[in-house]
Amino acid sequence: MPAFDELMTLRDRPRPAADEVTITGADPLFASPFRIGETLADALAARAVAANDLWELRTGRRQKIGVDVRAAAATALGGEDMTLIRAADGEYRPAPLSPAVEHMVALTQPWPTADGRWFLPHFNLPHLERRVLDVLGCEPTPSSVAAAVAKWKADDLEDAIAAAGACGGVVRTPDEWLAHPHGSYLASRPVVEITKIADSAPSPLPDGGASPLSDVRVLDLTRILAGPTAALSLAEHGANVLMVTAPHLPQVAPFVRDTSHGKRSTYLDYSTVDDAARLRSLASTADVFVEGYRPGRMSAHGFGPEDLAALRPGIVYVTVNCFGSGGPFGMRAGWDQVAQAVTGACVVQGSDRPQLTPVYLCDFLTGFLGSYGAMLALARRAREGGSYHVQVSLCQSSMLLQRQGLLTDYADAPGRLSPAEFERYAVSDEDTSYGDLKSLGPVIQMSETPLGWAGTTPRLGSSRPEW
Repeated sequence: MPAFDELMTLRDRPRPAADEVTITGADPLFASPFRIGETLADALAARAVAANDLWELRTGRRQKIGVDVRAAAATALGGEDMTLIRAADGEYRPAPLSPAVEHMVALTQPWPTADGRWFLPHFNLPHLERRVLDVLGCEPTPSSVAAAVAKWKADDLEDAIAAAGACGGVVRTPDEWLAHPHGSYLASRPVVEITKIADSAPSPLPDGGASPLSDVRVLDLTRILAGPTAALSLAEHGANVLMVTAPHLPQVAPFVRDTSHGKRSTYLDYSTVDDAARLRSLASTADVFVEGYRPGRMSAHGFGPEDLAALRPGIVYVTVNCFGSGGPFGMRAGWDQVAQAVTGACVVQGSDRPQLTPVYLCDFLTGFLGSYGAMLALARRAREGGSYHVQVSLCQSSMLLQRQGLLTDYADAPGRLSPAEFERYAVSDEDTSYGDLKSLGPVIQMSETPLGWAGTTPRLGSSRPEW
């Protein structure tokens, strides 16, 4: 089943008219056997249909939707060369890859194990890198990591990494993953899980508004790609998005830059009494709460789904994580690369050895699916009331990608849009804290409510904690 059709089965509404959605173009943009662009285009089209549902609730009208496959594929280049920065000579050039990301990429790769298998340890963020290095007992260099992983049996290392609160995963084939208890669990669940967690009166969308999500309030408690992309997606449809982080939390600057468009940013540390009270006050009038913390973290601090449903009846609570809503790995943390490793994507991408896909496909696809689920839940809230828990995961996204079938001719894929294609969607943003930017803007076309970003891409912590 194509991804778009699979997502439409979750919508609980009549299928949109045949001429409502037009998807043009084809893969490949990237040197990958996976249908990266087509899968992302299907997810973006589904997201636009959900926005159209909300627009119809506001106005009684529906819009025409268009998505180009190559442009959809390029959304997965966030943090890389789909953002240009004006140099001193006035020319725009791709933002250089940060040393921290280069270091992470060099180490976060599949490495052979002592039992003839492969294991991918993950090295993003200093405190998580330290945990992996402590388990392996090695230095943060490719040769040292390779030698350390080679001393372990794959399953033993996976358990040790998880026990240390670090991130990593055994590289499995797709069939091995589906036979694994966790893969089997996820295969039995929808790719976007929407659960009604409390009753409340129907809550119509705010009156008026120029966009499907005008005046919808979103709290964004996420970092590093998937979660921020979900909130960015809502901002593109007109939502009022407030990012909440704390000064001491580590970040990856290019990822912050490319997923903060159209948002405001504030600092609150929910582990302190005063800031937690302020966050509860914000949540009490929010419509959507997006979180991407380690499983159980929000509930431990009183900000779990049931907590917020009691505080704010009608809340739509979106959880973005690696391993999904339950199962034996349900409490483990992870990243895009870990999801690719465990679900079989690395084996399919590689030839003589497992490889990661050329882009962070799981991150961006998961973000688009999270916003799709949020908008479906908002429509249900408007029609029938209730508070909802939306759950999406990197592993489910990797599994959805693999269900789309494979390409055979991709060796000459360009890896990026042509300059003319880029300019069609480019958005200029001057005098930001990152410099003068020209970025790949929203790629969904909607006939009445063009997508866009409000304001200037913010500096972290630059707004007060208020709506």
